[in-house]
Amino acid sequence: MLTLGGEQVEEAVAGAVALLRTATDRDWEAVRAGRLEWDCRQTAEHIAGDLIAYAGQLAGRATQAYVPFEITLDDGTGNEGVLRVVETTGVLLAATLRTTPREVRAFHPYPFRSANREGFAAMGIAEVLLHTHDIAEGLGLTYEPPARLCADVLTRLFPHVRPGTDPWHTLLWATGRGDLPGRPAVTEWRWRNNLVIDAERLTLQGVTPAAATDLAAGGDGGFAWVEGGPYQGTRDAAGMLLKAYEAGVHRPEWGVFVLVRRDDGRAVGGMGFHAAPDEDGRVEVGYDLAEAARGHGYATEGLRALSAWALARDEVTSVFATTEPDNTASQAVITRAGFHRVTGDDTEQYAYELRG
Repeated sequence: MLTLGGEQVEEAVAGAVALLRTATDRDWEAVRAGRLEWDCRQTAEHIAGDLIAYAGQLAGRATQAYVPFEITLDDGTGNEGVLRVVETTGVLLAATLRTTPREVRAFHPYPFRSANREGFAAMGIAEVLLHTHDIAEGLGLTYEPPARLCADVLTRLFPHVRPGTDPWHTLLWATGRGDLPGRPAVTEWRWRNNLVIDAERLTLQGVTPAAATDLAAGGDGGFAWVEGGPYQGTRDAAGMLLKAYEAGVHRPEWGVFVLVRRDDGRAVGGMGFHAAPDEDGRVEVGYDLAEAARGHGYATEGLRALSAWALARDEVTSVFATTEPDNTASQAVITRAGFHRVTGDDTEQYAYELRG
């Protein structure tokens, strides 16, 4: 699903609460939640705490740290009361998602210190699905959420994980809660919200496998494009990203980015890496712009920002780019971004390099 938001959060919460209500007569504090150190009661309270925390991050537009508050249940609150709190915090997160503009990002530590509304929706759904599994395992209940919700979470928070035929069991494996044939056990894990690189007039927003699927199929990838966008090169790059994701070799920070104008939130082009840095520390970049956005210096600005980000990584020694000999506009962009040509006039493509 391209759009992930309040409706899916409510669906996840409703399914979880319906199952757990069948066991409210049990002593949740006496039972450990699956493989966690918490008991089932603590785990249910944790779900509610995460849902309200995510709503608070977005509603408060927190950018540097978590908003310093937490939820506390009244003394004597029973299991049914806990579930009512889970329902309520789910509604609050869903309402916040529906009223938060797409370009808003708020603080979350993993791994690039921010997430947009879709990222917070995915994290909220993941907390509900995974911790309901933990509680259900402790209480001896059978729980299997909709495969579609699991796939939505995987394509947004686990772009580095090769998808499997069963999204739910792939998600459980990716979070250390189960086994998959032919894959090693997971003992440590973090989910990965998309990387956003700041430039002066633009942000370079990392494309998730969910967005790449839509772009490659002819859609907008969830971005509001200027007239004529996205250009075919961006769609082709999205297709390459999908192939890497399906093969389990996609490294999100070395993928595709969409150039988005700060002043109006419109996407103007695509830019990204052909692959992760090679053994010599060289990484290749490519880019395109929608025709309506050309002539404003966006490509140069984006290329400078992306190259600077790459060269700041220890594993990168140089950034490489190629262009056709007759593409003088592209050559001008590369030159203005500080690259130097490293091939002669007799080559089929001109190659340029920028070293750190």
